[in-house]
Amino acid sequence: MKILAFSDLHHSASRAAALVEAARDADLVIGAGDFCNARRGLAEAMALLEGIAAPMVVVPGNAESDSELRGAARPGTEVLHGSGTEIGGLRLFGLGYGVPVTPFGTWSCDLTEADAETLLGRCAAADILITHSPPKGVADVTSQGIPVGSTAIHAAIERIQPRLAVCGHIH
Repeated sequence: MKILAFSDLHHSASRAAALVEAARDADLVIGAGDFCNARRGLAEAMALLEGIAAPMVVVPGNAESDSELRGAARPGTEVLHGSGTEIGGLRLFGLGYGVPVTPFGTWSCDLTEADAETLLGRCAAADILITHSPPKGVADVTSQGIPVGSTAIHAAIERIQPRLAVCGHIH
């Protein structure tokens, strides 16, 4: 199975066009959150991905809520947030939002480590774990050199042992 995974589109038309082109050869497309900016322009951002024909599984980032993403997702797109699905014999589980809570203010959709641990506890097994936030210690260092990954996500990866873990959030 050919998987195309991306995150942090942030309403970029040029990056969306490149994704639509790359998705032509994909069997599955995974979006790890932040399709829009600060809870604005989500419907337009999702419309930029309409040329993707492969099944698509997404999680909300901290820039859009779970309900907002469900409302804006194109037909056939599976939105995961503390839930799982199976596609092509692969078990996928997803958790969105910023974990731990970000300093970005009230527009940001965030979870505490405890809340993330509770939602991730619903997953007994997964071939692919999709999170918006990175695990603590892996791909979690900001441009200012500060590690901001999630201990709950790191623990879930250790426990679940997925074949693939996909995350975004840190640019």
